[in-house]
Amino acid sequence: MSESNATTPPASAASANGLDYGPIKPLGVRLNESTRTQLDIIAQLNDRTVTDEVRPAIEAWIDKTRANPAIQRRAKDVRDEIEREAAGKRDAIAAIVDATPAPKSSRTPPKPQGT
Repeated sequence: MSESNATTPPASAASANGLDYGPIKPLGVRLNESTRTQLDIIAQLNDRTVTDEVRPAIEAWIDKTRANPAIQRRAKDVRDEIEREAAGKRDAIAAIVDATPAPKSSRTPPKPQGT
């Protein structure tokens, strides 16, 4: 039981296989032959597609990772860094947009050249 992007119709933006996952983006994963064969058989035994077998496993891994305190701390650090960079860019843009133009200096006319 193999899945191919060429023969699989694109999922609608509202759902994937009617499961209301929202917009779908493909993901290619390289597996060794033994793992892929086992996955194919498990999907076949469950009357499901490989995608339907893999999706909940990935979601469970994301949930587990999200609950990891070390990941939470790292995510906060990354978010704080993004906020610092954004604040710096906002300040730079404000300096450009909100700056009042310097008054133009009066130019003295060029001196006539002697003949």
